[in-house]
Amino acid sequence: MQLKIMMPKKKHLSAGRAPLILFLCQMISALEVPLDLVQPPTITQQSPKDYIIDPRENIVIQCEAKGKPPPSFSWTRNGTHFDIDKDPLVTMKSGSGTLTVNIMSEGKAETYEGVYQCTARNERGAAISNNIVIRPSRSPLWTKEKLERITLRNGQSLVLPCRPPVGLPPPIIFWMDNSFQRLPQSERVSQGLNGDLYFSNVLPEDTREDYICYARFNHTQTIQQKQPISVKVISVDELNDTIAANLSDTEFYGAKSHRERPPTFLTPEGNASRKEELRGNVLSLECIAEGLPTPIIYWIKEDGTLPINRTFYRNFKKTLQIVQVTEADSGNYQCIAKNALGAIHHIISVTVKAAPYWIIAPQNLVLSPGEDGTLICRANGNPKPRISWLLNGVLIEIAPDDPSRKIDGDTIIFSNVQERSSAVYQCNASNEYGYLLANAFVNVLAEPPRIFTSADTLYQVIANRPALLDCAFFGSPLPTIEWFKGAKGSALREDIYVLHENGTLEIPVAQKDSTGTYTCVARNKLGMAKNDIHLEIKDPTRIIKQPEYAVVQRGSTVSFECIVKHDHTLIPTVTWLKDHGELPSDGRFTVDKDHLVVADVSDDDGGTYTCVANTTLDSVSASAVLSVVDVPNPPFDLELTDQLDRSVQLSWTPGDDNNSPITKFIIEYEDAMHEPGLWHHQTEVPGAQTTAQLKLSPYVNYSFRVMAVNSLGRSLPSEASEQYLTKAAEPDKNPTAVEGLGSEPDNLVITWKPLNGFESNGPGLQYKVSWRQKDGDDEWTSMVVADVSKYIVSGTPTFVPYLIKVQALNDAGFAPEPAVVLGHSGEDLPMVAPGNVHVNVVNSTLAEVRWDPVPLKSIRGHLQGYRIYYWKAQSSSTRNRRHIEKKILTFQGSKTHGMLPGLEPFSHYTLNVRVVNGKGEGPASPDRVFNTPEGVPSAPSSLKIVNPTLDSLTLEWEPPSHPNGILTEYTLKYQPINSTHELGPLVDLKIPANKTRWTLKNLNFSTRYKFYFYAQTVAGSGSQITEEAITTMDEAMASRQVDIATQGWFIGLMCAVALLILILLIVCFIRRNKGGKYPVKEKEDAHADPEIQPMKEDDGTFGEYSDAEDHKPLKKGSRTPSDRTVKKEDSDDSLVDYGEGVNGQFNEDGSFIGQYSGKKEKEPAEGNESSEAPSPVNAMNSFV
Repeated sequence: MQLKIMMPKKKHLSAGRAPLILFLCQMISALEVPLDLVQPPTITQQSPKDYIIDPRENIVIQCEAKGKPPPSFSWTRNGTHFDIDKDPLVTMKSGSGTLTVNIMSEGKAETYEGVYQCTARNERGAAISNNIVIRPSRSPLWTKEKLERITLRNGQSLVLPCRPPVGLPPPIIFWMDNSFQRLPQSERVSQGLNGDLYFSNVLPEDTREDYICYARFNHTQTIQQKQPISVKVISVDELNDTIAANLSDTEFYGAKSHRERPPTFLTPEGNASRKEELRGNVLSLECIAEGLPTPIIYWIKEDGTLPINRTFYRNFKKTLQIVQVTEADSGNYQCIAKNALGAIHHIISVTVKAAPYWIIAPQNLVLSPGEDGTLICRANGNPKPRISWLLNGVLIEIAPDDPSRKIDGDTIIFSNVQERSSAVYQCNASNEYGYLLANAFVNVLAEPPRIFTSADTLYQVIANRPALLDCAFFGSPLPTIEWFKGAKGSALREDIYVLHENGTLEIPVAQKDSTGTYTCVARNKLGMAKNDIHLEIKDPTRIIKQPEYAVVQRGSTVSFECIVKHDHTLIPTVTWLKDHGELPSDGRFTVDKDHLVVADVSDDDGGTYTCVANTTLDSVSASAVLSVVDVPNPPFDLELTDQLDRSVQLSWTPGDDNNSPITKFIIEYEDAMHEPGLWHHQTEVPGAQTTAQLKLSPYVNYSFRVMAVNSLGRSLPSEASEQYLTKAAEPDKNPTAVEGLGSEPDNLVITWKPLNGFESNGPGLQYKVSWRQKDGDDEWTSMVVADVSKYIVSGTPTFVPYLIKVQALNDAGFAPEPAVVLGHSGEDLPMVAPGNVHVNVVNSTLAEVRWDPVPLKSIRGHLQGYRIYYWKAQSSSTRNRRHIEKKILTFQGSKTHGMLPGLEPFSHYTLNVRVVNGKGEGPASPDRVFNTPEGVPSAPSSLKIVNPTLDSLTLEWEPPSHPNGILTEYTLKYQPINSTHELGPLVDLKIPANKTRWTLKNLNFSTRYKFYFYAQTVAGSGSQITEEAITTMDEAMASRQVDIATQGWFIGLMCAVALLILILLIVCFIRRNKGGKYPVKEKEDAHADPEIQPMKEDDGTFGEYSDAEDHKPLKKGSRTPSDRTVKKEDSDDSLVDYGEGVNGQFNEDGSFIGQYSGKKEKEPAEGNESSEAPSPVNAMNSFV
């Protein structure tokens, strides 16, 4: 079909197409009437409604309009005619309605204050401007006042009033001192919206003589100043009794205590207040509180949330601002002031009103004689605005009647218009907060189509970008636009192209095959016009090798590469820039085809280098940064001063930072006495610091060196400082990591981490080792040993707690008293086995074991837990005894019960329990035996289809590898599958358990069947295995079918059947478009499993496996491989191993709660179900 303009097209533009937005907005604006045709006036430019002028300059009131014939202009002032000819100071611009009032030579601006309105008129109507309110700006002086000095106690609150003079427009307020420096503000001190300066509490540093409030009037570029305010903050605690006696309470600013207090609000007052704001403005809510400590302000909106992208906090969160406020922002806002002593809140009830705003603004209407049309003027506001219509600047109620016009509220309906119906209509929407005025003309013309775009215009566009082919047109009646491509006039399709209201054809993503000639055709009942447009698609310019970031040292050479690929018909120009400007005119810079080379790089060469490739159609660029840096030079002139026993001051002079600021200095020391030649890290200081106070240890021969660090690395070390030997002293610390553990049942091994030479603080380092039994009355036994790390105490009782301490000493004395550590003498194996062992079989794979704890004294060591040994001794199904490797589960701590997971169904198990300490295991409890019940079997090991015939198939299988009980029977389900993969009825057969082969008869020939096969025990059905097979086709029958197909009567019959099917398809399509159903579900379930059997969920307490058997879960059945045999993978009930081997740890209570679940193929569909499909019509309507 042909692409025509019938209605505006909506087009979503991505961010990458942002440059098109302005153009497209221009395209879909109201249809412009050519200026060579008769048309009513249109206001094109006017001064703002609220026009504040500078009284020192001439007044210019703008009013520009267009029309044919050119309009004449007139003005009203304060509602009456303004005769400009009678005022020598007022002149009107030729061909325009703009007024200029010459007040610079004489006259006053106040004389011309008032409300002005411009009218532009020609033979087709009159357009009017807004009411322009002219007001001169005012910047009055502050009234003279005598301000007394304010004296108040430390911690009190304070408000310094500003009260600026009323100006037009209102001034901007700020506080400064006599030096014109802004006063610092914080959470404690801040300026309110009214200009006052608020102190939540005062401090002595707030004392000053020059708190000055300034008012800046931007319109006149003047600043007015209030008289300085003097504030004195005193501390009562510092006053002596004499001064305090001479000061009366009236001399203080208030009488509140300076002690800490909860918050109270300085502004607003009371518990609640109200605020009204206009839609689209900035809503500013303010809460300022006093208190000590300084309160913090929080904001919430009751029954709602603050808009994230429009909410801002100002003035240290004391002011909440919401920009572009809407009616939805009305509600109660709560500000909360809080400090350590309490909180207070204030509720501000916000009401958002709205001056009128457009919903639909009236648009110019161009009609041909006899046509119909409408002007719509729709606005909203709060309160609802009143709509009134004017005709050529006169209320429509008193304007001459026009039979073609009918007014219906906010709509004017035109029918069968004639040339006399041409006029300018004004719509006024107003409420108490403002008004909107819009001019819209009705121009009755009879004009054949015109196309303004130049013929044979050539457009060149970069590939994969939008192509916009212009076809500016006009005609009355409004022409329809059609686009064709190529000489044959092939119509364009809407799914590829977008036709905009102004006739422009958009190709959203232009490709190479978009190249060609396009024809725009405009038609109305008075004629036709067409125009050819040519489009060429060019390859985009790309930088395929971009310059890369480079860091070089001074004096070296750097090269930046920039390789450009472009369309062969376009000639690119490549330009190099440095820091967005031209390259220096220096012979060191060399530019060839693809490279920029900078030789002998200096510090000034650092910066951003940009390669710019330009063609007539596009431009690309790529940038890289050059950093000319180096590591710093080493510091020098190291000096040691203020030398004390435990500290010294080190100073140095920094070396050159080589154009990369020094971020820090690293100080290292050498201990020439204990570790000569080995340098250790001492400390780091910021790069701006050149001295450091260093802490020292006794009995160390120090030398120091300094390294400077910048972003490239560290400098070489400085020369070493002079040596400084500190005096010896007793040790400052004792050995760490002290422990007492027995290696044998009759000893105690005491170990510790010895001090190093640096920590010894003097010569003759030794250790005093002390011990005694914790529960006895013995005195401490001590032994002084050499510089070692272990001492063994022999002849101790088995596993007895000891108190231990190790103290360092040297020739100068003892270290501080050491901490006491608890240890134990050696452990021995437990003596008693757990008793009263019981087993409770939970299900076929899970058993619970319980036992009595052993006496603590018999453990003879740290209780590690209990260990269960269990093994399967016999298979109940075969009664064939065979030994299986024992499994071990460890339960940590004093746990006396646990779960044994992963057991095999229908099996005979034996177990015993042992207690474990740090030495090993105790004796085993008597063996307990238990049997697991039957479980569901695994899937059959294999399923094969053999001997397919015309009407039968033979199935052969192998029993499940894990029957988990005594098999009772097999279940076979099968169903046919047609050529569209739809499933037929399901047949269910039961087969004796002793069978491994079964033949199905009376099947359909040449038919695919799907089989589902599983075994059963008394516990239920096992996992299934699936297979598909096809019955054979008889050759004679196939031959007869070929013979029949060649008969004429058969061909005629098939044609009739095909015709009937076609009719049925058409009927179905129509029904589905009206909300019919599609057979979807049976196709989704075409290969679904016939059953879903959820496995039982078990929970309980589990221990930790000490072996690592590999248990793999059952897998779903699937189609057979090429040998038509499905093999079942070996599987057991699977459980993740807990812990790490025999000694793996478990949860503190040795418990684990889990779920087991398994999936099988779904039961196949028993018939054809259908699911609801959306109507194509509805789907199209819902697309955006």
